[in-house]
Amino acid sequence: MERPAVSRWARVAPGLAVGLGATLAAVWQAPARWLADAVAQGTEQRLLLADSEGSVWNGSAQLVLTAGTGSRDASRLPGRLHWTWAWQQGGAVLRLRLDCCSTEPLSLRVQPGWGRWALALDAAPAPLVRLPAAWLTGLGTPFNTLQPGGEMWLRSPEGLRAERRDAAWTLQGGLQLELRQLSTRLATVNPLGQYQLDLRAPGQLQLRSLAGSALQLQAEGQLVPRLQLRGEASAAPGFEAALDNLLNIVGRRQGARSLITIG
Repeated sequence: MERPAVSRWARVAPGLAVGLGATLAAVWQAPARWLADAVAQGTEQRLLLADSEGSVWNGSAQLVLTAGTGSRDASRLPGRLHWTWAWQQGGAVLRLRLDCCSTEPLSLRVQPGWGRWALALDAAPAPLVRLPAAWLTGLGTPFNTLQPGGEMWLRSPEGLRAERRDAAWTLQGGLQLELRQLSTRLATVNPLGQYQLDLRAPGQLQLRSLAGSALQLQAEGQLVPRLQLRGEASAAPGFEAALDNLLNIVGRRQGARSLITIG
């Protein structure tokens, strides 16, 4: 005689198998807009994946920088961002490639957890991507007025780990953004010079001028919980007259200096 428990299992097992298969198929085919929504929410609308195509696991989109929720300022990178997921050393790896700005895919290890998730980037002294400085206009004031030119080289000499828990970010390690041949339509001196922006745990920002820059910049601030930067700009000796108008625009003038406030 067939046992009742076995009989019941035999009747429900096919239905469970079909339901599990449908669930796995739905997850595997999850549209790319799900990832776009997560990125927008996690960055408070400052970074957007626009015109997303494909799936969460293998797709592409245009990368857009904005000044945040409700902002009218937005700037798109040329070409598209492509992403794929893979498994490496028992963990998930997100590989990113920018049509415009990367020669090799950028690999991020994804570490999910209960009520949290994290992204980890290995140390990379060589440039990870080379972005057009004009993309910064999406951040709004003062970049939309300055209309910067030049390139931004992104490195991570120490590696980086960013964790999101309870709607808040924590950072370990750091990133280094070098502004090369920076220029602006508001100055006759072009390029203005070279600059370096360092992001270090727990989210501190430091901006400084490199040797030979006509425009001297020095500022400190934070990226988390929200972007803030406070500092000053001044002209190197011999460039005072040529940069006078620019200094009036980048911040509140105080003698020979211009006080910079972002965020």
